[in-house]
Amino acid sequence: MQPEGFSNNIHWHIGHVLTANEQFLFGFPDNTEHLPEYYKDLFGYGTKPADWPDDVPSADELAGQLNSQLKRIKAIPEEKFAEKLPEAVLGAQTFGELAALAAFHEGNHTGRINAMKKVLNK
Repeated sequence: MQPEGFSNNIHWHIGHVLTANEQFLFGFPDNTEHLPEYYKDLFGYGTKPADWPDDVPSADELAGQLNSQLKRIKAIPEEKFAEKLPEAVLGAQTFGELAALAAFHEGNHTGRINAMKKVLNK
């Protein structure tokens, strides 16, 4: 359900955070992403639920992917955060700076999710 005044629904925001974190934290520079490629088509920048086909991943599938991703994030060696990127990504020069951008991005969407939950619960 998409509350009035919001451009996407909670399901999309969760999928988008998952997809963006995957790209930021595992796509640069190693390209070791684990999500199905079609997630980008559903949850990437500029996508919206109105364009979804009928077979969108369930909330349970997204939750499982988030748990798996969190385990992989926790397994990133600390020294990786100091590594320079081959080229700047969104202004980030190191993997740690890119991880900070991913965390900021996730916080932004988490705020939107929380706002939608409040609207939907009224």
